Amino acid sequence: MKPSLLILTDFLAGANRALDYAATLAQLVGARLVLLHVQRTSWLDPERLTGKLSNVSEEATTLALNSLIRNLPVPAVAEVGIGRVEEVVQEAVQRHHPTLLVLSRPETENTPDELVTTTALNLLRLHACPLLVVPPTTAFPDTLPQRVLLAVDGGRFNLGAHLEPVRKLLQTLQAQLTVVHITQSATRHTAAQARESVERTGLTRDLPAVRTCHLCQQEPGDGILQAVTEQRGDWLAVIARPHTFLGSLFHRSVTAYLVLHSPVPVLVLPANAHLQETVRRAGSHLLAV
Repeated sequence: MKPSLLILTDFLAGANRALDYAATLAQLVGARLVLLHVQRTSWLDPERLTGKLSNVSEEATTLALNSLIRNLPVPAVAEVGIGRVEEVVQEAVQRHHPTLLVLSRPETENTPDELVTTTALNLLRLHACPLLVVPPTTAFPDTLPQRVLLAVDGGRFNLGAHLEPVRKLLQTLQAQLTVVHITQSATRHTAAQARESVERTGLTRDLPAVRTCHLCQQEPGDGILQAVTEQRGDWLAVIARPHTFLGSLFHRSVTAYLVLHSPVPVLVLPANAHLQETVRRAGSHLLAV
């Protein structure tokens, strides 16, 4: 069975750009596309009072989706969901078991992070499947991503059921994987630990030799983005742990910062919640990426 990419679209310019990116990626890796549009009808939806919700009928939406599908270079299906975005996406993931959920990042550079609530950040809470968040300025790929940077802190993690689909994707890409480790001091002894935490999961099996990049930077998010520039990364991958998303701390997490500011697509890999709880109870102190 072909792997699938689930694309969330609202027909706006950013979503169309992410769709073009996903279609090119799907063509390169031999995947099919599932286009999903969510009609948000709940009176509890916070954007209902802003006038941002569309009144377009389901029939018109279906026609628009089918029009998009006809122009795609890969097999695709379209679906219209009604309700809250998170719930509709969760149901779609359970039906299609996509390798990735692909969506665009809106233009938010002039808005303080504390005021930004994007669909991407909300969907991260679900941990339903890996996310590929495409920035609005991303160039369309004409080849497979050649350099994937994976930011880790050295703490143990487990990708659970997401491991094999992501490993197969990386194997298909055959990109150079570089483990990025940021510390506040000049010490490098934890860089090897960070690399070992990745290899222990099995993620690097059958991949080209893994490299390690260590940078000394006071702010982890800034250090990771510096590594993306210096290593000329095509993708940035991060591990999203469950406790990254507790209350108001979510918007201060490194993961959220990278999703909002990375110049390249961000691949967010949900960590296994059960293992993280076991580690926490054992008294380990993990600085979540």
